[in-house]
Amino acid sequence: MKIKTRKIVVVGMFCAMAFALSAIGNAVPIRFAGFLSYDPKDVIIVIAGFALGPISAIAISIIVPLIELISISTTGPIGLLMNIISSLSFALIPALLYRKKRTFKRAIIGLLISLNLTVAIMLLWNLLITPYHMGVPREAVKEMLLPVFLPFNYLKYGLNTLFIILLYKPLTRALKRMLLLPPSNK
Repeated sequence: MKIKTRKIVVVGMFCAMAFALSAIGNAVPIRFAGFLSYDPKDVIIVIAGFALGPISAIAISIIVPLIELISISTTGPIGLLMNIISSLSFALIPALLYRKKRTFKRAIIGLLISLNLTVAIMLLWNLLITPYHMGVPREAVKEMLLPVFLPFNYLKYGLNTLFIILLYKPLTRALKRMLLLPPSNK
């Protein structure tokens, strides 16, 4: 029982960190093409997936966008859907691969697969959802896929990948020192 309670608390802490990063990103938006903005919350979600497993990554990928929806979101239900799809597609593969074999190489492989797969998934969802969200014809969105959405998504998920690589070890070491994560078996 104590372990489950601790894990719930740690998931809640990761949710709070992801939401805080999203709120900061929302307050000081880094805009691309005028309407796309960088959101760093997936860095925390992937780190949580590495540290706690894929189920925790799934929970955080759903909880944080729901909190955003009722607090800081300006994109409503469409933004909620896009945020959940984006976070799940980016966090799940690395968490699953890392869970099987917890090595740096495995984490990098998961992140690189996830980076490319998430970019492809988000291009598809941008093509499907953006016409409704922005009130523009699908043809206009098609014309924006390669010059706007593709580089934006590679920049966003590339930066997130880099930040994950830089922050994972220091953050998990600190959480282990605070006894919020179990110590390594090594």
